[in-house]
Amino acid sequence: MTHSLSFQLQRNALGRLVLTDAQGQSHVGVTPVRAFPIAAPDEGLSLVGPEGHELAWVPRLDQLPRAERALLEEELATREFNPVVKRLLAVSSFSTPCTWTVETDRGQTQFVLKAEEDIRRLERGKLLISGGQGIVYQVPDMAALDRGSRKLLERFL
Repeated sequence: MTHSLSFQLQRNALGRLVLTDAQGQSHVGVTPVRAFPIAAPDEGLSLVGPEGHELAWVPRLDQLPRAERALLEEELATREFNPVVKRLLAVSSFSTPCTWTVETDRGQTQFVLKAEEDIRRLERGKLLISGGQGIVYQVPDMAALDRGSRKLLERFL
């Protein structure tokens, strides 16, 4: 089910997102921001103007018309980089800081875990792990990891 919008979205010639509001005013350089990027990524999306003010609220991404939804999903994909950890391959030490070698949905990588507090537990076995370079890695379900990965991870929880 799609809802009629009080705004229109399009890209300008420079590739920037443009929101035209109900009054016909255009806002160039709009940024979509998820309210709950991990827990409910398709619910609650704020469209923020270049001055940092919310211009529109989207309760559910799947209720948008196909064209607007595609534009927003494309824009979000370029802004969000949260690799999903598939396996833990090695840790340099069981005390922090230490270097982790992991396999993600985007390939193998290494990052520095600065402190145990950089591993955040969420509901239903989800974890967020903040690496030293500012990248946040996701573990959607700790129980779904292989036994070796779980054993390594449990040493830090």
